[in-house]
Amino acid sequence: MEIYRYLLFMGLLLIVSSSCKGVDKTVDATSYTNPVLLGDPFVMLYQGVYYAYGTHSKDGIEVYTSDDLNEWKKVPYLALHKNNSFGDKWFWAPEVYSVNGKFYMYYSAEEQICVAVSDSPLGPFEQTVQKPMLEGEKTIDNSLFIDDDGTPYLFFDRFNDGLNIWVTELEEDLMTIKRETLHPCIHVSQEWEKVWPRVNEGAFVTKHNGIYYMTYSANSYESPFYGVGCATATDIMGKWTKYPDNPLLQKPGNLVGVGHSALFRDKNGDLRMAFHSHHDDKNIHPRKMHIGRVEFKQEEGMDKLYIDQEYLIPKLAVSKY
Repeated sequence: MEIYRYLLFMGLLLIVSSSCKGVDKTVDATSYTNPVLLGDPFVMLYQGVYYAYGTHSKDGIEVYTSDDLNEWKKVPYLALHKNNSFGDKWFWAPEVYSVNGKFYMYYSAEEQICVAVSDSPLGPFEQTVQKPMLEGEKTIDNSLFIDDDGTPYLFFDRFNDGLNIWVTELEEDLMTIKRETLHPCIHVSQEWEKVWPRVNEGAFVTKHNGIYYMTYSANSYESPFYGVGCATATDIMGKWTKYPDNPLLQKPGNLVGVGHSALFRDKNGDLRMAFHSHHDDKNIHPRKMHIGRVEFKQEEGMDKLYIDQEYLIPKLAVSKY
């Protein structure tokens, strides 16, 4: 009888123990399976955290965070809300830069280039004066570049001769265009760019060993033949020369409609590139963010920019419950 009671007690103890082990308050209720749905993506590394911004929300600009570029979490509020900006629609192609303790977001609204400022990479970004940077004409895709001597420049698209890329100097406030410095950079000129329609857009400029390298996109973003090319210059206000073997990225793997890229350095100091693709080969929207690798290789005594055809597919955190 005593043996029976002992066995019964041990059995109950095992059941209770097993049940307790199943109640783990530290279990992660998050899974990472969905893609990050951003067009025109831009990634910034700041104090050990990656921040991603892009085109998606009809009410402004979203922001996502990651520790490793693989797994991302969406911040539950907009980094930029239309109430704090010029425009009521078409919030496109944001880029964010940390300069002198402030964060500057360059973006388009209603096909007008704008800039908003925040004390945090998460926002809220606000325009003190809600107006475009260049009033009186349609412009999109503004991108900041600060040269070694501290001179700030803005690259953007103008709607003349289709879409083409221009550059201008900025005042020290990083918001005011010096109109007298407006200068054309590139326009549609290579056969691969002539699928439909006349588009050179989405410029991003970096400098390497004294040479300026511009990645840009051509063809309509709606075309499966949207792709990324490169042009170089020795004078930022001079002549830009496109690589003869462009495009450097077009239809990699099973992706179509790839482009509107922006470069950044990862935690290891390696050069990476954020870009988007169509949702799949039958649907353009919602577009997906991807991350690739970029490097410079010696070719005929020159450093040439190369884009790896392999790419990372970032995943978005979703609740399991």
